[in-house]
Amino acid sequence: MRKCTLVDWLDYIQNLNPVVIDLNLERIRSVAFALKLIPFEIYTVLVGGTNGKGTTCFLLESILLHSDIKVGLYTSPHLLFYNERIRVCGQVLSDDVHIQAMIAIEQVRSGVKLTYFEFITLSALYIFKKFQLDVVILEVGLGGRLDATNVVDPDVSVITNIEMDHTDILGTTHNDIAIEKAGIFRAKKPVIFGSINRPCVIDKIIKYQKSVLFARGRDWNVCCYKNEWVWFSYNVYKNIINLPFSVIPLENAATVISVLHWLPFLVSKKSICYGLKHVTVLGRFQVINYEPLVVLDVGHNPHAAFYIISKLSAMVSTKGIVRVVIGMLKNKDIKKTIFCLSKLVNIWYCAKLNTSLSFSMEQLCSYFDDFNVKYFEDVISAWKQAIADSHKNDCVLVFGSFYAVSPIIRLISKN
Repeated sequence: MRKCTLVDWLDYIQNLNPVVIDLNLERIRSVAFALKLIPFEIYTVLVGGTNGKGTTCFLLESILLHSDIKVGLYTSPHLLFYNERIRVCGQVLSDDVHIQAMIAIEQVRSGVKLTYFEFITLSALYIFKKFQLDVVILEVGLGGRLDATNVVDPDVSVITNIEMDHTDILGTTHNDIAIEKAGIFRAKKPVIFGSINRPCVIDKIIKYQKSVLFARGRDWNVCCYKNEWVWFSYNVYKNIINLPFSVIPLENAATVISVLHWLPFLVSKKSICYGLKHVTVLGRFQVINYEPLVVLDVGHNPHAAFYIISKLSAMVSTKGIVRVVIGMLKNKDIKKTIFCLSKLVNIWYCAKLNTSLSFSMEQLCSYFDDFNVKYFEDVISAWKQAIADSHKNDCVLVFGSFYAVSPIIRLISKN
């Protein structure tokens, strides 16, 4: 019998998904107990929110690594290959390490039905335990309260922001979504809130659970100057001045610095500045060319679109044409996202994504009646045409989904 590859295991795990998913943590918790992953003994930072979760995780990892702290990082989804999801001390791991973790889970699962995300979350925790790390950073997959990452009790919980997304699952108001995301809070443990716009229900949950809130606009904030910025606190914490601007959003960078104040590790300003200057995050406002300007971003909701447009407005030439290659999943708010982008975009290159969750071509057409638009059966075709049509003063933005950006990065990597 041939040895199972990582691809074999991932296919197997995908088919384990329950036909009807029981939305609670009892199944994953029972397997975690069997693996002796609960209580999870490594210091844990759990990062939730609507946008910027991955970016926040990558910057926190970058700063801690430069401080000689042994860090485990778990993010999702991946852009190019599965191994990206789990990093130890900044490095992806071999297929064999992942396979051994999956074998260990399968040996104790005892017929318990696990979703794909539950299984690989257990795999990440199992791997982190084996490497005896100082700290683990976990990115919430969806929501928070019932997310697989919430099977552990975090030492620090982070909410980057709360915006409208996944409304079919999390609720149709900011407060509804906030309640789900606040499920990662723990009693007497710090909660870092990274946005000035904080739904009122958050404070009520904090008070009820007796968590410790450290929120932007209430406890800390930032001040920007021409070439630098300052993080400052309204209470006993000292200010951090002369910070360099980074490729990542200032809101996420400031949130990470707020997290650092609660960690039991000594982190210098030098390490913070190094992390800000050297962090790289694939597919998050990733500039891959300047003439024409070409930007890749996995953003997929109105809040992300607004941020992209605000960034691009300062970069695009007034003489150039802005083209967007866009593909989105059918559970996203495409109408409001298009509205945000339309303030800058001149020509649309709409593509169907390589997933059953994609908007169909007919559905896409219904949203673009009033725009200068071209339609394509796949992202690569749309991308090639947009590039061919562009001149040096133009801009090409690829936006809307991991499924939109991933094929482009693969193509560029091959070439």
